Amino acid sequence: LNVAIMSPRRFFVGGNWKMNGDKKSLDDLITTLNTAALHDETEVVCGAPAIYLDFARSNLDPRIGVAAQNCYKVTKGAFTGEISPAMIKDCGVDWVILGHSERRHVFGESDELIGQKLAHALESDLSVIACIGEKLEEREAGTTEEVVYAQTQVIADNVKDWSKVVLAYEPVWAIGTGKTATPEQAQEVHEKLREWMRANISEAVADSVRIIYGGSVTGANCKELAAQSDVDGFLVGGASLKPEFVNIINARA
Repeated sequence: LNVAIMSPRRFFVGGNWKMNGDKKSLDDLITTLNTAALHDETEVVCGAPAIYLDFARSNLDPRIGVAAQNCYKVTKGAFTGEISPAMIKDCGVDWVILGHSERRHVFGESDELIGQKLAHALESDLSVIACIGEKLEEREAGTTEEVVYAQTQVIADNVKDWSKVVLAYEPVWAIGTGKTATPEQAQEVHEKLREWMRANISEAVADSVRIIYGGSVTGANCKELAAQSDVDGFLVGGASLKPEFVNIINARA
């Protein structure tokens, strides 16, 4: 019965450009996306470097969303080098990526800081792609579930309205390494995350929140991943800068 009445989750594909691109190459990419036949039922969001947020939002077709790749936890102030949700919104941008493994592991952002950023972004009416995921040694030690549940708990503690949140599961060992979690591995973690949400948040949130997969998603492996029942989309790194991003967006078409 539950399955029958479950709200269909809209497939979501995010492209995380990371620290890549210049106006010329991004203009080419934007032209490709604007002229491509994109599956109507898929929500698409591109994560641009802060300095190109305005450029991306001004040039991308309105059907494609734009995300900042990070933000700070307050509206304004003496925080050299940071950007706030208010500034992101002022550029016409509606999304932010928070807690990406590169923020956690390259820049040392703690769960606590990520939680504070998340709360402030949501209060500022930004939607958030919140990232979680285990490192290789954690997977090998068999603690994947513990790690991702703890990360998700911190996110849950800071969310009032789950309709503004997409959860991105990105096993750190699969990001940019060419190693992808098998469709079965991805499905297993996504399913367990949904069960955790059912037990710790609510049935309604568990059924409606999109849990997307990130970690070396390509045109070649996206269809098989998209066929998994608890994989509701992707957060794509390197491939989001290439024309194959269109194939990934259309993985469920």
